[in-house]
Amino acid sequence: MRKIYHFLLAFLGNVIYGRPSRHLTVIGVTGTKGKSSTLELLNAVLESAGKKTALLSSVKRRIVGSETKKVSGNTMPGRFFIQRFLRDAVRAGAEYAFVEVTSQGVVQWRDRFIDWDAAFFMNLSPEHIESHGSFENYRAAKVRFFQDVLRSRKRPKQFFVNAEDENKDYFIRAVEGAPDAEIFPFDRQYFVREAESWGWDLKTASGRRAIADWLMPDFNILNAAAALRFATVRGVPLAAVQKAFREFAGTPGRFDLVIKEPFAAIVDYAHTPDSLEKIYSAAQSSFAEESGGKLICVLGSAGGGRDKWKRKVMGGIAAKFCDEVILTDEDPYDEDPEAIIHEIEAGLLQTPNSKFQISKNYWKVLDRREALRKALYGALPGDVVVATGKGSESSIHIAKKRTIPWNEREIVKELVAERFANEQSGV
Repeated sequence: MRKIYHFLLAFLGNVIYGRPSRHLTVIGVTGTKGKSSTLELLNAVLESAGKKTALLSSVKRRIVGSETKKVSGNTMPGRFFIQRFLRDAVRAGAEYAFVEVTSQGVVQWRDRFIDWDAAFFMNLSPEHIESHGSFENYRAAKVRFFQDVLRSRKRPKQFFVNAEDENKDYFIRAVEGAPDAEIFPFDRQYFVREAESWGWDLKTASGRRAIADWLMPDFNILNAAAALRFATVRGVPLAAVQKAFREFAGTPGRFDLVIKEPFAAIVDYAHTPDSLEKIYSAAQSSFAEESGGKLICVLGSAGGGRDKWKRKVMGGIAAKFCDEVILTDEDPYDEDPEAIIHEIEAGLLQTPNSKFQISKNYWKVLDRREALRKALYGALPGDVVVATGKGSESSIHIAKKRTIPWNEREIVKELVAERFANEQSGV
């Protein structure tokens, strides 16, 4: 019955808002990580080429230059929300619409009755396992999005696939051989080769920084490769692509470099083991290795029964990369925040050869603002502070469905300014 309910809602949303996707080139991006950043890059490239665009991601709703922070609790909102967004995009004169597509959204038919033109598969790693029942079910939901795109009445349909991901063949097999289905693989080497032909140095952290800060982490090289592949297929002028990449300011809450000197402070949404490892590795290679500074990590994990298995794993990753760790609150929902922290601590201490078993250079600070303050006040020149889990989210979810307003980036800026002011006044 629930399947019929969700299917009917998708159908009604499309009818009520006048089947708006017929009048747009609609592109969906799916995967565990990199969806929002890839959408932002795709949008930036086409805007640079003079196209009118619309974008709907976990971070924002943007229509022909008019932008609002998305307030829906779902990364991929409900059927009526999406169809209204597409209708508004048509009315504003948009030519392209970019939409973030999630596994939960596909299971609930939120991607149906949209006439898609193209789809991206970025990557897969374990997430939402409790809600899907298994990783295989999670992957199947992502693959079904490609199959749903095949149902679109538009021709041809283009599928962009990350050739580096071990799950790529599931997505390719889902669409290969279908009439008018074009498959375009991409990988990091594709972007590196092209960028080097432009005279861009991507081999060193300083070389990447000279072009744009957002290019420093390896995972953004992959996102850039996806955007470049799309631009090439769509015939976007190279000058527009290069201009977009140079001027791109990054995605809010994704490797968000709040301060560079005298120490670096990075805010990131990383909330899975794979994404946490990637952000720590990027911070280390982009800053800490060059400066010889410490990696100071502010780490928590969400409650509410969300992927409890990952807490100990994330503690183990912190043990591998971080020199100092401040364990803190994230989104406990109705769980005991201290119990969540204890599970992360177990991974931190039980990892073989963990330096934290001896050094004890970690602290448990339940108040997240105070945890950030401890990290930022303790940072020395050349150090890197990395705060993960919240990114650009606007609230912390606590018990009884209550929320606390939150803006991690602004709080980090406030605390840094507070520290420098205190130092100047001799406090």
